[in-house]
Amino acid sequence: PGKEGDIAIRVKPFRPVGIFSGYVDNPNKTQANIRGDFWLLGDRGIKDPDGYFHFIARTDDIINSSGYRIGPSEVENALMEHPAVVETAVISSPDPTRGEVVKAFVVLAPEFLSHDPDQLTKLLQQHVKSVTAPYKEERLSHFSSLP
Repeated sequence: PGKEGDIAIRVKPFRPVGIFSGYVDNPNKTQANIRGDFWLLGDRGIKDPDGYFHFIARTDDIINSSGYRIGPSEVENALMEHPAVVETAVISSPDPTRGEVVKAFVVLAPEFLSHDPDQLTKLLQQHVKSVTAPYKEERLSHFSSLP
């Protein structure tokens, strides 16, 4: 509990109904997703203290910034809690120092359109850091009034 990991389904000794048997014409990819008795689903998650599993992000959606694994949906959820944000999409952006950085595209609420973009970026970065973790703050922001 409390530790992020791969989400998998037990497929041995019996494969559950509804789980496909492999990738067509790609046995290497099929084998790469099997660990012992489990099929890795390509999702990351966390188990809470009550035993419930929570989806974080797709494995291929993970942003690796300075060795930290960041799920874009975590940053999107944090940004959506701020009153300045109407809609957002978070992606990775190449960075020569960190490998990748978090880049947020943000549709602003009308009352925030006239705010200074640099100040607004700092405000949203602080917000993300306060709701998630300091390393998950977005480094680059692009603001828009249209979704």
